[in-house]
Amino acid sequence: MAVVIRLQRTGKPHQPYYRVVAIEKARAAAGKPVEVLGTYNPREESAGRKIALKNERYEHWIKVGARPSETVEALVKAARKAAAPK
Repeated sequence: MAVVIRLQRTGKPHQPYYRVVAIEKARAAAGKPVEVLGTYNPREESAGRKIALKNERYEHWIKVGARPSETVEALVKAARKAAAPK
């Protein structure tokens, strides 16, 4: 079972809202995820609050071999940068 970490769109038309999910690679875009790892709201104004992620679960999936999508990887990197002490 190859697991990937990617975004799963929910929400209304013209009001996107995403879940960050660990899901089997072969599943459809709206398929049932193995685990929901967090959320991403692109409409949020502050960069630090756009993504809410369960970091320990994200790290767990990375350690067991799950591959994040390019988008998820960039969002996590931006969120960590925004949360870092200045």
